[in-house]
Amino acid sequence: MDRSIRGSGLSLAGLGTLAVETAPRLWERYQQERERVIVPAAHKPDPKKWPDTGLHAAWIGHSTVLMKIEGVTVVTDPVFSDRVGLGIGPVTFGLKRIIAPALTQKETPRPDIVLLSHAHMDHFDLPSLRALESGSTNVVTASKTSDLLRSRYRTIHELAWGDEVRFGAVTIRAFQVNHWGARMRSDTYRGFNGYAIETPRYRVLFGGDTAMTDSFLKLRDSRGFDLAIMPIGAYNPWVRAHCTPEQALRMAEDAGAKVVLPVHHRTFQLSSEPYDEPMDRLLEAVRGDLGRLALQAIGAEFHAE
Repeated sequence: MDRSIRGSGLSLAGLGTLAVETAPRLWERYQQERERVIVPAAHKPDPKKWPDTGLHAAWIGHSTVLMKIEGVTVVTDPVFSDRVGLGIGPVTFGLKRIIAPALTQKETPRPDIVLLSHAHMDHFDLPSLRALESGSTNVVTASKTSDLLRSRYRTIHELAWGDEVRFGAVTIRAFQVNHWGARMRSDTYRGFNGYAIETPRYRVLFGGDTAMTDSFLKLRDSRGFDLAIMPIGAYNPWVRAHCTPEQALRMAEDAGAKVVLPVHHRTFQLSSEPYDEPMDRLLEAVRGDLGRLALQAIGAEFHAE
């Protein structure tokens, strides 16, 4: 069996059913987007200059954020591929990027930790994850998703809501968000997480994918969060699964976050809202206080030392 099929969690029979149901739509979109040029990112981060102290982050694209927190390198939901979707042999049927990643996979420092929120193909990209395989890299993922990964990492940890794992001075705790985890229609048993990442000096919130929920209120304490990575796009018409920019800001505030790093927009056309609308609405929501936003563009950097 082809590895891309085996890694998707589909049987051959299931793949056949899926192909019959979705092939015309996928092929039509593939043909429409085939000639479209992927635009380079406007900024290129330079993580080689980041010191081993402090908190540093760069938005690579979509929900992929490269972080260095007290010397530990973390990448969230890594997607470096030109397309995300169903891989059949050398062809991927699915969404094509609008903007290229700010760093290629080869330009990205080898992460100490890969953090995966859920198994949707625009967050759990198998070609990108295989390129990151290393005996020095740890993976933290949602419950019942590790079967999609090859065991070529140092460790793979599945976390259910409330579970946590420690890597030296870094603790990662999973919490409940308002989304769903199925990669295909039938695997509804898969988990989906947000994460709190903590060191003695810093706290970072990774919201993953979520609609509006009061779960973020339960994370609030006297320390708050130094940075909240929050999704702000794909809400029209999917607001039951994806929060609006205003809701993203509200949930970050519920958790006590000082600064928001907006993701999940400007990379793939997932929904119907105009390209710039999520960021425009977020800028309006912060009412001129730009210090509340870590960055606005793919490739931009954030630093807290």
